[in-house]
Amino acid sequence: MIRPIYGYGQPVLKQVASSIHSDYPDFQSLLDDMWETMDHADGVGLAAPQIGLSLRLFVIDSRPMYPEGGDEKGLRQCFINAQIIEEGGKDWAYEEGCLSIPDVRGDVVRPSEIRLKYMDEKFEWREEKFTGMNARVIQHEYDHIEGILFTERLKPIRRRLIKRRLEAIRKGNVKADYKMKFKG
Repeated sequence: MIRPIYGYGQPVLKQVASSIHSDYPDFQSLLDDMWETMDHADGVGLAAPQIGLSLRLFVIDSRPMYPEGGDEKGLRQCFINAQIIEEGGKDWAYEEGCLSIPDVRGDVVRPSEIRLKYMDEKFEWREEKFTGMNARVIQHEYDHIEGILFTERLKPIRRRLIKRRLEAIRKGNVKADYKMKFKG
C-alpha cells in the first residue's frame, strides 16, 4: 500500500526515532509499504519517519545513482536499528533532495565512507562498510531516524535562500507526484 509522505514541518521528522523489534505487528506489511511508497515516488531512500512512524527503519535503492556497467553497484536494502560506528574517507559535496521536501535541493558535504551496524529484514545483526553514493544515501536516511533533515546540513546562505520555499512546503503549498501529508 502506498502511504502518504510526511512533508516538511511535520513533528515526526524532527524526532529521534525509537528502536523497532522483531515482534513489531505486521512488520512485513510495513516494509512492503515502504518499498512501494518509495518506488511510487521515484525515491532512492525512505525512512519510517517520512511515513509518520518514529521508528529506526529505512530502505534505500541507490542503483539508479550508479551508471550501468560501472565498477560500483548500487544497493536495494533495508536497514533496521542502524548505528553509524565510524565515518571516514574524504568529505565530498553532492546535491541532495528529499521526498519530504519536494523541489528543494542543495549541496551537502558528507564523508565518503561509513561503517554501519544494523539489522537486516530478518532482524539479524550485520556490520558493514559502505562507500561513495551508497554511503551518502545511507547517511541521508540515517539522518531521518536521528531527526535531522538535509536542509540543516546546507551552508547558511543556502538555508536563507530556501527559507520561503520551506515555509510554503510547511503550509502544504507544493506540488508533488505523490501523496503527501502536511501539518495542520
